[in-house]
Amino acid sequence: HRLRTEFEFELPRGYVDEAGTVHRHGSMRLATARDELRPQIDLRVKENPAYLSVVLLSQVITRLGAITDVHAGVVERMYATDVAFLQDFYRRVNSEGHTRAAVTCPHCEGGFEVDLSGGRLGES
Repeated sequence: HRLRTEFEFELPRGYVDEAGTVHRHGSMRLATARDELRPQIDLRVKENPAYLSVVLLSQVITRLGAITDVHAGVVERMYATDVAFLQDFYRRVNSEGHTRAAVTCPHCEGGFEVDLSGGRLGES
């Protein structure tokens, strides 16, 4: 089977653009070694190491709603909860290679998998 390189997500809050439009659905591609190395030479990262995740996310997010040019300025203007969500999503996609997680029902103790990439329960 083919390697999956694009992963859909849905932001908890959503990015609000200049026109007031909320963008929640997007996609992130797998990171390359170059993606992880490039921020190291970015002057903004050298001045402020916390900026690394902004640069990294801006490189791997391929689409956010109608926005196809996701640059550092877009990530900077996102709500902190959405950035935290994307950092976690990035880790899941790039370390485990998938967005599924095993969970246990608190009521019946039954185990099942959920897809953390967005969508609502019951949707496929």
